[in-house]
Amino acid sequence: MKITLLVVGKTEDKYLIEGIEKYLKRLKHYIGFNLLVIPDVKNTKNLTTDQQKSKEADLILKQLNNTDTIVLLDEKGKKYTSVLFSDYLNKQMIGSVQHLMFIIGGPYGFDERIYERANGSLSLSDMTFSHQMVRLFFVEQLYRAFSILKGEPYHHE
Repeated sequence: MKITLLVVGKTEDKYLIEGIEKYLKRLKHYIGFNLLVIPDVKNTKNLTTDQQKSKEADLILKQLNNTDTIVLLDEKGKKYTSVLFSDYLNKQMIGSVQHLMFIIGGPYGFDERIYERANGSLSLSDMTFSHQMVRLFFVEQLYRAFSILKGEPYHHE
């Protein structure tokens, strides 16, 4: 299985970039992983929120294949503990999922077309985080999940 994290817009803060890179290096030992960054929509001052989400959806949909399993990182998504998230990933691998793609949208969330295409959604917390910070939190949780699956001492219960 290969995993892709698709995000809208570049990560801006240096501390977030460094943290993300730290976990990306660690993930290489476990699975084929790709961080795919699509550009921010231009001239958003002249767009409504729905228009911006629609333009982001156009960019996102161009990156998806029919066979991809799509999971949206969304505040209304399913919540997992770290152990249950590792179980979820294991089931995807056992279930012969070839490409699991997690998507973090822009600051206003997703257009309805993206929700319709998705196979599921995941929430990292009841709290709301910036879409920039969620990138770091997610790659850390992905690394944690694989360390749990391998029985390594990173996660403590």
